[in-house]
Amino acid sequence: MISDNSVIVVGGGHNGLVCAAYLAKAGRKVTVLEAGEQVGGLAATREFAPGFRASCAHLLYLLDAEISRELGLQSHGLEMASDGLRTIALAEDGQNLVIGSDNLDGAGLGDEDRAAWREYRRFMSKFAAVIGGLHNQVPPRIRQERGDLVALGKLALKIRMLGRDDMREFLRIAGINIYDVLQENFENPLLKGALSLDAVLGANSGPRSNNSVFTALHRMSGTGGHGTGAVALPIGGLGSVAEALAAAARQAGAEIRTGAAVERILTDGDRVGGVRLAGGEELAAATVVSNADPKTTILDLLGARHVEAGFAQRIVNFRARGNAAKLHLALDGLPEFRGVSAEQAGDRMVIAPTMEYVERAFNHSKYGEYSAQPVAEIIIPTVRDPGLAPAGKHVLSAVVQYAPRNLKQGWPEGKTAFTEVVMGLLARYAPAIREQTLAAELLTPEDIEREFRSAGGHWHHGELSLDQFLMLRPVPKAAQYRMPVEGLFLCGAGTHPGGGVMGSAGRNAARAVLAN
Repeated sequence: MISDNSVIVVGGGHNGLVCAAYLAKAGRKVTVLEAGEQVGGLAATREFAPGFRASCAHLLYLLDAEISRELGLQSHGLEMASDGLRTIALAEDGQNLVIGSDNLDGAGLGDEDRAAWREYRRFMSKFAAVIGGLHNQVPPRIRQERGDLVALGKLALKIRMLGRDDMREFLRIAGINIYDVLQENFENPLLKGALSLDAVLGANSGPRSNNSVFTALHRMSGTGGHGTGAVALPIGGLGSVAEALAAAARQAGAEIRTGAAVERILTDGDRVGGVRLAGGEELAAATVVSNADPKTTILDLLGARHVEAGFAQRIVNFRARGNAAKLHLALDGLPEFRGVSAEQAGDRMVIAPTMEYVERAFNHSKYGEYSAQPVAEIIIPTVRDPGLAPAGKHVLSAVVQYAPRNLKQGWPEGKTAFTEVVMGLLARYAPAIREQTLAAELLTPEDIEREFRSAGGHWHHGELSLDQFLMLRPVPKAAQYRMPVEGLFLCGAGTHPGGGVMGSAGRNAARAVLAN
């Protein structure tokens, strides 16, 4: 007989580890099954060339401060190399802009843009706090029941408490495109380009796409304790976050098995009964919590025949089309970007010269093509964290868009050509980059889907948009982590509050399991 106390967590990504830690602390018998050889998923720090290490998700925007404190992540070795990275908006002529949380610096900036930046930060931070305040709440259901109506009423009250003018502005801009908002507020093209990139990173959208204001607010909505939108770089890469979470889960009593790929979620009548591993081993459990994306969980691991046809179709329609690639370079020395000092090389750099440039880059992906002139978010983590490379060497890590999962020519043929496009892009800003490169790795969305088992190769398991948010994520009537099969739950980025290394989905899912 299956013990009611037993829980299997499918996937050792950060949300799965958070969920496992909280369930184990509550006395559940928890086993985490991770297909890879190390925990962390996209946040794992891995060697991509001999002696050179990087993590695909390379910066911390959203890690929840309360989760970090409750699980004692510092005591488990988590330490930041930097917790307040500035953004350097690169210009080909070296006349770059330095964007800090409270100030702007660079040629071509007028007093109007400096004042507008302070006001933009004020209202965007205030609006992002509304979204951030929802991170650690199980979403209300769309039903006429008292508890759900109260939760919706509290959300409406938070918006009302913004004040009359800010409330009107929040309701006006939350669902529109970032292009119009930035055009209303700023003059400097380089500044607008950099800010528009923040709204579309990891998304299948451009600056003119609706919901891009919302994705910008999501990126700023973290509660990490370093200020709204603060960007941090952990020592050891983001894999150190996963390792600290794994240590916290083990300390609470959870068992973590790597190299244990789940092939099937088993059912026992009308409820789950455990899982079967790729090698044929079967493990019984009364509860299965999947850190995999919704499509993989329902359509592949469980099987669509175990849910109603309408629910399966909604999962099929859940939008999760990856459009971002990841580049890792092993470098013989510190690359020299025009106008970037050695100290600034440790900050976050972006290539997004104008909003129009970013929109044109996005246009290619609409037709199944990679961008001929991509946009990029770049870090050289070894400036602040030299242990990621051999002495005197460096790692360059870049998120590059746009690179559609379903490339018309196919990624086996297109990968080499796109790598050359990206290297050409970098060389326009760092002329000696090719000569300094010892090894290069480009992970396309197809590679990300295969290696990290994320359907569509989407970083966030699904688009972040108002119709896939809160009580609608991943789909209506399944937004409270509990799936239609008794004992089956989701805890990954495909659930509320969405993508980003924050851990809130994992903790919320644990609460849902314990309340079941």
